[in-house]
Amino acid sequence: MPDIRSDLKKMLPHLLKAREDNLNEADTVQRIIKVCENVLGYDGLSEITSETKIKEKYVDLAIKLDGTVRLLVEAKAAAVPLKDKHIEQAQSYAAHANIPWVLLTNGVEWNLYHLSFEEGIEYVTAFSVDLSDDDIGAACDKLQYLHRQSLKKGDLDAFWDEQVALSPEPIAKALFCEASLKLIRRELKKSTGLLADLETLATALHNMFSVETRERIGPMRIRRGKAQRKPKPKEADTEQPATSEGPGDQ
Repeated sequence: MPDIRSDLKKMLPHLLKAREDNLNEADTVQRIIKVCENVLGYDGLSEITSETKIKEKYVDLAIKLDGTVRLLVEAKAAAVPLKDKHIEQAQSYAAHANIPWVLLTNGVEWNLYHLSFEEGIEYVTAFSVDLSDDDIGAACDKLQYLHRQSLKKGDLDAFWDEQVALSPEPIAKALFCEASLKLIRRELKKSTGLLADLETLATALHNMFSVETRERIGPMRIRRGKAQRKPKPKEADTEQPATSEGPGDQ
């Protein structure tokens, strides 16, 4: 992964000063372009386009690789707090062009959204970074996925696939399967001596989650394994079994 820490540190004072001075949106966009060039590695002449027109509408910035738009950028003035509703216009652009990534930023806050279009337009926050609050290292760990090299190599898509796989729903599905619960019950018995009922154990695990997480994963339900078929009884052998030869049966 590219190391953007040094370049981001150089840009950070200018971004924070823009918010302090309450720069307008046009001037903020210029600073965002500088970040895209000097920190994220894009060519300002061929890979960063402003006022890209998509179906009679315009998006603030678009990131292109090999002539294809890969990321839409919706910019707000430096002092404007970001809200999810700010990407409503960008959602429309993204849907028309089938672009799954939208970045909302005012230069200090950077919110990346992943969009899907199977049933209408749905978006999920991939990450949020606030350069005025977050540790610079933690911010770089996320923003590095927006680097040209990461986008070109597919690292951003791989990052999203991992986020989806490790989200509460699939983890809960794996946790509340019968095999997992039996394994936990066995380990619990080793440490406490208690052989818990699976339903009781599953309920205790479910209650450990926050209210928000329980709402996402839904009511507790154990995924039972397929019932194993009992082996068919062997048919009686009609032949008489051979008898052992005694010592005199030579």
